[in-house]
Amino acid sequence: MCLAIPACVEEIVAEDCAIVNLSGVRREVSLALVENVKPGDYVIVHVGFALQKIDPSEAEHTLALFAEMQAQNDPFSAE
Repeated sequence: MCLAIPACVEEIVAEDCAIVNLSGVRREVSLALVENVKPGDYVIVHVGFALQKIDPSEAEHTLALFAEMQAQNDPFSAE
């Protein structure tokens, strides 16, 4: 099973590379597979490649679901 995560583009660093924010972690990813990406856009990232742009509200909803799943699996969270 593969997992791709929404990430916010923070900075374009080369013609086909960008710095994205993955839940607070900044990473450089390839933009070779997507067009017209600019800072503030959300992209789906898998193994260092942005696969497609995604609507910001959908990205935020997906990230909220990931956070909720993580909180439910945290043995130290208060329930």
